[in-house]
Amino acid sequence: MKLCVIIPLCALFTLTQQVAPRDRCVCDFINSEKAFPHDKLSAVDDNASKCNGNITPQKTLELESLLLGLEQRLPQLQEDVSMLEREDDGKLYGIVSLQVIENELTELKQLINKLNITTQEHQHLTTDTTKQLQDLRAEMQELEEYDTLQVVKRQQANVRLKRDLDQCRTGLHPTSQPTQPPHGICPHGRLLNITGPRIYTAGEYPGSYMYGAWGRDPKPEAGKENWYWVVMMTSSNKYSNYVRFYSSLSSLIVGVSVPGNVQIHSSNPTTNTIQGPNVVLYGEALYYNCYNQDAVCRFNLTTKTVSTLQLPKGTRYNSKGNFCHLDECYPFTDLDLATDESGVWVIYTTTEDFGNLVLSKVEEGVPPTLGQTWHTSVYKQAVTNTFMACGVLYATRYVNKEVEEIFYSFDTSTGVEKFNIGIFINKNNPNIYALNYSPVDQMLHAYCNSYMVSYKIVLLI
Repeated sequence: MKLCVIIPLCALFTLTQQVAPRDRCVCDFINSEKAFPHDKLSAVDDNASKCNGNITPQKTLELESLLLGLEQRLPQLQEDVSMLEREDDGKLYGIVSLQVIENELTELKQLINKLNITTQEHQHLTTDTTKQLQDLRAEMQELEEYDTLQVVKRQQANVRLKRDLDQCRTGLHPTSQPTQPPHGICPHGRLLNITGPRIYTAGEYPGSYMYGAWGRDPKPEAGKENWYWVVMMTSSNKYSNYVRFYSSLSSLIVGVSVPGNVQIHSSNPTTNTIQGPNVVLYGEALYYNCYNQDAVCRFNLTTKTVSTLQLPKGTRYNSKGNFCHLDECYPFTDLDLATDESGVWVIYTTTEDFGNLVLSKVEEGVPPTLGQTWHTSVYKQAVTNTFMACGVLYATRYVNKEVEEIFYSFDTSTGVEKFNIGIFINKNNPNIYALNYSPVDQMLHAYCNSYMVSYKIVLLI
């Protein structure tokens, strides 16, 4: 049996080896279409990215800020000239008034020069960008010729269809208005919205000091109604020892500081100098977190003296109770000072409140005293900033690099807190390190990565 099996297998093997191999079939594939120019598409993409980088909201806001500064300064100059014409005594008063007007004209000239330079830069940018867009349009039209399956045209049609569908849905279901914040005590009416930014400027030291604060004195001394103040964290992004003044908005934008700095102490930092960016000015006095203390310092600009207000036991300080979002905490923001129509407030947290926000009224005096206190249920490290308006505390949170949300309010007149405010702030820089409300002109002043930005608060009158 074994022999019978082996013989057929050998024969089969032999026959298989003797079969001549078949001829191979070779096919030549010839593409009648032109090769797609990937290099050209990559170049178009790079040029489009450069074009987007050249046109930014900051450039538009820079020009608008200069125009706003000029608009506010011209009436002041006209008023000073009219006063000189009425009250010129031909003696010392007239000489001093002429000197003031001369200084104002010098600042105006600097502002106009900067406005002319910025306008010329924008004109050149517009010309260059127009040419780039024309070239990109022509190149994209050439690339569309390779789309034989009309994929791009179908995508464009889908985009138009989606847009029409969204418009139809919006028409059927109008977007609801954001929840209105509580009323509070306010001569202007309740807060409805935030618009802007209205002002966006790098000021005198572009990009130099990332942390700081700026604004106006809600209770200024006579003759200083148009002044602006700036405090920059000049040491390690944490400390400062002076406040810098500008006689007008245009001076701030151009970077001409008159009268200049008012120094708290020659050393920085040292006892009773500034720690952290949350600073306010009220009634010719600067309020801030005292260096290395759980206390509020009040620096009198006239007498150059400092008095302190000790906060309750357990108050977190030295960067143990900061404002935060998921990616970052803002160092030494344990204490936040705020102003509104009624005066100065301090926002902080304590160990007894388990990290929740605490709000206290700061009563004027030498030294200042702690007035009524309110305890909230919002966690401080879930908040990026706070401000007061009309006796109502508002808290913000980080949404993304372009948007901040006012999500929370606490009404001191009723004790009612709300977590669904839903008012959004458009940002040109990722982080807002300080936020101050000015009841003088209902503006919200923000310090953002070395830029000074302001927003208009819309109030129901």
